Amino acid sequence: MESEAIAHTVATDATPSGMLTALAGVEREWSHISFEVTDQDARVHAMAALADQAGQLASQYPGHAEPLIWQALALGSLAGLKGGMGALSLAREARTLLETAGRLDYRAVGGAVPTSLGSLYYKVPGFPLSFGDDDKARRYLEEGLAINPDGLDANYFYGDFLFEQGDYRKAAEVLAHGLAVPPTPDRPVWDAGRRVEIRSLLKRAQQKLAAG
Repeated sequence: MESEAIAHTVATDATPSGMLTALAGVEREWSHISFEVTDQDARVHAMAALADQAGQLASQYPGHAEPLIWQALALGSLAGLKGGMGALSLAREARTLLETAGRLDYRAVGGAVPTSLGSLYYKVPGFPLSFGDDDKARRYLEEGLAINPDGLDANYFYGDFLFEQGDYRKAAEVLAHGLAVPPTPDRPVWDAGRRVEIRSLLKRAQQKLAAG
């Protein structure tokens, strides 16, 4: 269950420079693992290590939402890589971290908190197995898109949710908007990898529409 709404960590006067440098490394490593590493076991091992690294940053910089968000994103990715019932505890941990980060700064990392929460809520099973809830997913995803209307991930995850709901026309509109977003030259691996996913999903939505 992927939950990684990736965007830039924006500096403010209250943001420690050391934290920003470290998080930039986390961002690059997440992109490398997600879009360039092909061996499944290697990806699981690397993503688990990255989650631990982000957790150490969260402990080192308490009161900042960004490390908590990245720890949650890594855990969500790890859950998706592992799959099955064993992934559900990772998803719950990611949700808790995102909720904590949201209380610190709900708009941090380009609206990653609501977008990532939304993706978790529609990808995990519902009661009694887990906390999945399509109504909550829609609300969070729409909040994430409102915060970052031109965000590549905000559009991708909302489009994916709409596709899963069978709203292929709206999904195609949202995904097409995502593709129209200007490239992010300093995040080339993530930008290219996400656009491949958007194009693939957009093609599937268009095929559904053509089939009537």
